Amino acid sequence: MCPTLKYPRLYTKIKFLSFKYHKNAFQGQLISCFVLFCFCFSLVQCLEMTTKRKIIGRLVPCRCFRGEEEIISVLDYSHCSLQQVPKEVFNFERTLEELYLDANQIEELPKQLFNCQALRKLSIPDNDLSNLPTTIASLVNLKELDISKNGVQEFPENIKCCKCLTIIEASVNPISKLPDGFTQLLNLTQLYLNDAFLEFLPANFGRLVKLRILELRENHLKTLPKSMHKLAQLERLDLGNNEFSELPEVLDQIQNLRELWMDNNALQILPGSIGKLKMLVYLDMSKNRIETVDMDISGCEALEDLLLSSNMLQQLPDSIGLLKKLTTLKVDDNQLTILPNTIGNLSLLEEFDCSCNELESLPSTIGYLHSLRTLAVDENFLPELPREIGSCKNVTVMSLRSNKLEFLPEEIGQMQKLRVLNLSDNRLKNLPFSFTKLKELAALWLSDNQSKALIPLQTEAHPETKQRVLTNYMFPQQPRGDEGKLQHFFCKLKIYKPFPC
Repeated sequence: MCPTLKYPRLYTKIKFLSFKYHKNAFQGQLISCFVLFCFCFSLVQCLEMTTKRKIIGRLVPCRCFRGEEEIISVLDYSHCSLQQVPKEVFNFERTLEELYLDANQIEELPKQLFNCQALRKLSIPDNDLSNLPTTIASLVNLKELDISKNGVQEFPENIKCCKCLTIIEASVNPISKLPDGFTQLLNLTQLYLNDAFLEFLPANFGRLVKLRILELRENHLKTLPKSMHKLAQLERLDLGNNEFSELPEVLDQIQNLRELWMDNNALQILPGSIGKLKMLVYLDMSKNRIETVDMDISGCEALEDLLLSSNMLQQLPDSIGLLKKLTTLKVDDNQLTILPNTIGNLSLLEEFDCSCNELESLPSTIGYLHSLRTLAVDENFLPELPREIGSCKNVTVMSLRSNKLEFLPEEIGQMQKLRVLNLSDNRLKNLPFSFTKLKELAALWLSDNQSKALIPLQTEAHPETKQRVLTNYMFPQQPRGDEGKLQHFFCKLKIYKPFPC
């Protein structure tokens, strides 16, 4: 802390002494004014120094009042509309450890920058760089490098000299290949190369044995090198939005993998080899062309999130019920006509989405999903719900939009935590009287163009059974007819949808 920050207390003390030791009031006031002047002058100096510090960057604690030279270890020039690296940076080349140049218009890095051999972190994302100079090899202590969102086309071969590198973020660059020297960065733990032009990885990519996170989303990859089986520490692998037509064989050998993204590829089958990934917690296979899920998927015994949305599945294997730790299951936008009874074994399931399929019924075992919080079965052909659904007492959001429901079971009144219920575009004539037990219901959607989330309901006697039912001016429901069929048609084709699906 600068000593000037203590001046208010010092000023008060001197002012008190001035009146104590100078009986002459006028003399005491003169001394007080002099002390006040000294305080204000020092305060202005301190403010000027603080302002300079903000311009230069983040500095180490101030030592200016002790006659010591300030040691600058961190400089931050982010969002300063710079077109080149400021020359002031080179004044601290012996002590600088972190340099931030994010979001500027810098086109090239000067050679003098690479004399900062103490540099541990270099951050230059969102600039106009077209290349990394070979002089980067001088940064032998560099641990983190961020060059994302530039125009860099390749890494220099001598990047291998930066042997301390642990994190590289190079996403959103037109990088088409990695040099062989890249695989000599043996301390690399995190590599981000999303949204680039990669068509393949070096054959000896598996040398990067310390990798824990590897993100290669939005490239043009079709295969992975066999050497990747050596990546025993790899925990997260993102291969989404590439050109894989089958699951790479090497994947089942990466035994410690916990998160795997393979969405937006061209996979046609989810093979049984996936079941060898015993540590897998998150699996995203959505937006492929998968027609079959092998029953050996049950081997993924640690799996918590399984995303199979937007594929061509007609059924799920019975073995899916063996995924005891599953909390999220998404199979929406497929061609499912039936769900396996074993789905009731997923006792920890909290979110289940099977919307936009061809289901004509739900299994009665759905009542065993006592942990379920969110249930979505929109865009199917359900004429009724099983009575057992009332046992899903922890559901807070349930959407049954665009089905063929003509009535709801009385047991739905047991779902007393229900807060949002969507019943629009069905064929309901009324609601069961047990709805009055749903005290927490905050939104009840009966129509797509409903003006309020909750429309009051009135009690009346059913004309045939004479039982009490609930109704209002929105009953009986009128299905959307041709428009609804057209929406479902586009949903199945997985092409442009003029209506939300």
